[in-house]
Amino acid sequence: MRPVPNSLHDEVASRLRDLIFAGDLRPGSFLDEAALCERLEISRTPLREALKVLVAEGLLRHEPRRGCFVAEITDKDLDDLFPVIALLEGRAAHEATNKASGADVAALELLHQRLQQCAAEGRITDYYEANYAIHEAFITLADNRWLAQVIGDLRKILRLARHQTLHAPGRLQQSLAEHLAVFAALKARDSEAAEEAMRTHLLRQRDALRDIARNQQSRLTP
Repeated sequence: MRPVPNSLHDEVASRLRDLIFAGDLRPGSFLDEAALCERLEISRTPLREALKVLVAEGLLRHEPRRGCFVAEITDKDLDDLFPVIALLEGRAAHEATNKASGADVAALELLHQRLQQCAAEGRITDYYEANYAIHEAFITLADNRWLAQVIGDLRKILRLARHQTLHAPGRLQQSLAEHLAVFAALKARDSEAAEEAMRTHLLRQRDALRDIARNQQSRLTP
């Protein structure tokens, strides 16, 4: 659940994030402050405060005497980020396994059944939603606010890539198998196996992105 904005510039920052993640403000694009003020019906002061927040989050970059641009994520960024988030989400799975109650396991069972149904019916958009809910559930069960905060910050950066890994051949079923492996480890109360399975799941997402990039390049190469 998105936190309730506690000031106007927080609300503006939230609206700008939505525009970035929706692709309305594309990576590398210049942010015209006057146009944004008119579009969002706000003054320059809350906009500039919001821009500072997004620069700090890494979603924007600020260039002196030029202004703000939407950040661009490179292949090197992805290579650097995925091992880190895999490590962190792996730890979240470890802690969640140690702390999950019987009721928590039952709730996760329903989420995984939904995930399996979406995969069987090829409903990729719904699969993404179920996938996100499962990751969030593990992070919530870990009950570690520092872990949750850092994972949340890194996820924002990764969303700039805007890649749909499940469109890679075979990735949907592979992703499902990975999720089921994490859940099986949690049900067995094997925190080490849950951690390793979650790390594998995240690292294979990076592999899928490489496959997509290679396929796109091969189609462009005469």
